Amino acid sequence: MKFLSLILATLVIFNLCVISNAYALDLYVDTKTKQVFAEPGAGRVHMGTYVKADNPPAQPEPPKVATTPSAAPAESEKKETVAGSTSMREEKATEVADKTIHERLASQVSVLEERVKDVEKIHGTFDDRGLHWATKDGNFSMSINGRLQPASQYNFVNDPDPAFGSNTANELNSGMNIRRARLGAEGTFYRIWDYKFEFDFSRGNGSVGSGITDAFVRLNHTDALSYKIGSFKEPFSLEEAASNRFLTFIERHMSVNSFVDNPNTYKTGIGANYAVTRFQTGLAFQTEPIGAWSAASTSVNANGNQSRNNGSGDTGWQGIGRISGRPWMEDETKFLHVGISAGHTAVNTQYRADGTMVGEGSNGGGGGMSFVAFPGTNVDRSNVLNTGNLSTGALNDPNRREISSYDRYGAEAWFVHGPFSAQAEFLRTNINGVGYDGEHLTGYYGFVSYFLTGESKAYHVRNGAANRIRPNRPFQWNGSGWGAFELAAGYDYIDMNSGVIRGGRADMVRFGFNWYPHSNVKFQANVIHMLDINTARTPTTNTDGFSGGAGARTNGWNDGDLSAFLTQWTIDF
Repeated sequence: MKFLSLILATLVIFNLCVISNAYALDLYVDTKTKQVFAEPGAGRVHMGTYVKADNPPAQPEPPKVATTPSAAPAESEKKETVAGSTSMREEKATEVADKTIHERLASQVSVLEERVKDVEKIHGTFDDRGLHWATKDGNFSMSINGRLQPASQYNFVNDPDPAFGSNTANELNSGMNIRRARLGAEGTFYRIWDYKFEFDFSRGNGSVGSGITDAFVRLNHTDALSYKIGSFKEPFSLEEAASNRFLTFIERHMSVNSFVDNPNTYKTGIGANYAVTRFQTGLAFQTEPIGAWSAASTSVNANGNQSRNNGSGDTGWQGIGRISGRPWMEDETKFLHVGISAGHTAVNTQYRADGTMVGEGSNGGGGGMSFVAFPGTNVDRSNVLNTGNLSTGALNDPNRREISSYDRYGAEAWFVHGPFSAQAEFLRTNINGVGYDGEHLTGYYGFVSYFLTGESKAYHVRNGAANRIRPNRPFQWNGSGWGAFELAAGYDYIDMNSGVIRGGRADMVRFGFNWYPHSNVKFQANVIHMLDINTARTPTTNTDGFSGGAGARTNGWNDGDLSAFLTQWTIDF
C-alpha cells in the first residue's frame, strides 16, 4: 500500500511539472528562410525559451525579515537582470519576425523580376527579314515575310501571222497583273534547326491559281554543312538560284525559264548543301506530286500538282546538283564566280491497255514532257516556242516517240568589280527515250550592268547567287537620298530545233533600268526586242505531240516581230 502511494505521488509531481512547462515556449529560426518555428529541425537555431506570464493568485505576505543593507541591493539587481533578459528576448523575437517579413517580400519581388526577364527574353524587330522575333539565347526565332510584284506590259510591236480556223489569236496581250503575291514564315528552333514555308497566291499567272513554293525543315550540321527535307528549289543554274526579288531583269532568260523554271523548279525531296565564303555545293534527290495541268501530265486530280509554275510534263525522281565558287576574290565587291550544274530527271508516260497513249492529241492526261519558251514578257507569258509533247504515238506505232528521261547541264560565270558586273550562262538539255538519238535543246544568255550611284552587286553565300541591294543613300522625301540606280543590257538565245524535235529558235535583246529607293523596294523598267523567231518546222495541225492549236500558234510566230515595254514593282518584307 505504501508502495502504491509512492507511485501516485510521483505521477502527480510529474504532471505538475508538465503543466508548468506548458507555459514555456522554445522558438527556433531557420538560417536559410529566416522563418520562425516552435519545434527543432534541420538548419534551425534555438532562439530562446519564452514563458507565458499569468497573474498568480494573491498570496499572504511572508513575514518580513530584516535584511542587511547590502542584501537589499543584491535582490534588486537580480530582479532587474531577469527583467532585462526577458525584454531582450522579446526584442530579438520582434526583430526576427520583421526580418522574416522583409525576406518574404524580397522573395516575391525577385519572382516578379524573373517573370519580367522571361518576357524580355523574346524580342521583336522589323528589318530585311520582315517581322522577326527571337529569344535572347538564340534557340528560337521566327520571321513573317512576303512579297508583292505588280507588273505591266505594253506591246508596241506585235506582229505574228494571223490565226486561222478555230485557233485563238497569235498576238500577245498588253495589260497588268500581280506577277507574284507570296506570304511565308521562316525561323529557327534549338539553334541548329531552321524551317521555311511560303505560299504564292498568284502562282502560274492564271494556269495555276496558287501553290506552295518552299516548305522544308533544315538541319544545320555545322555553319557550312546543312541537310533539308521537304519542298525546295532544285540546285541548278546561277540565275535560278537567285530569288526573283534580286534579278537584274524582270523575267529570267529564255533557256533558264524553259529548262529549269517552267518544269517546276520547286520539287519535294531531300538535299544537302555546303557553303563557305568562296565555295558552295548543293545536291538533291527530288520529285514532284501528280496533278492535272496539260497534255503532258499524268493525273487528272485537280487538287494535286499545285506547285507547277506554268510548266508541263510528268517528271519522276531526279538527282541534281550544282558546284560553284569564287576562285578570284579581293573583297565582297570584287570577285569572279564560276560554277557548273548537272541533273538527270525521269519522265513518266501513260498508255492504255490497247497500247494507245492517254491524252494523245488533247489537253489533259497522258504524261510525257514538253518544253516551252516565252519572250521575256511578264503579263502575257504565252508560249512562242513549243516542242509539243515529246511522247507521242501508240505502242505499236513504228514512228512513236517516248521520252523516258532528260539530262541537263549548265555552266555559269559572274564577274563583279565595284559598280560593274557581267553575267553569263550556257544550258543544254539532252532528250532520252524511244525514237530519240542525240536530240538536245540549248540556250545561253549574257548581260552587263552598272550602278550609277556606286553600289555593287551583293553575294548570297549559301545560294551562291545574287543577294539584296542596299542603297548607299536610301530615298528620303526631303531629297537627301534618292536610292540606287542601275542600268543593264543583255542578249538571250534559245534553240529547241534538234533532230525530230521542232520547237523553234529565237534570240532577243533586253535593256533594263532599275531603281532601288530602299533595300526592300525596287522598281524595274525593261524594253525587250525579238531579233529573230524561227518556227517554220513546227506543224500547224494537232499532230506529233501538239494539241489545242499549240503547234499552229508557234508556227504563226515564224519571222514575227515583237517589242514590248515592261514594268514591275517589288515590295518585300
